[in-house]
Amino acid sequence: MVKDPICGMNVEEKAAGFKSTYQGKIYYFCSPSCKEDFDKAPSKVI
Repeated sequence: MVKDPICGMNVEEKAAGFKSTYQGKIYYFCSPSCKEDFDKAPSKVI
């Protein structure tokens, strides 16, 4: 399990439907809205 960097929810990597890669690292999200928020400004989240 990993934490969604936007909302903090635990996400199962293998089952995650939403993910983004930033600076060579994969981030997993619980929903499309969390992924969208991350994609707008990943440097502000990390």
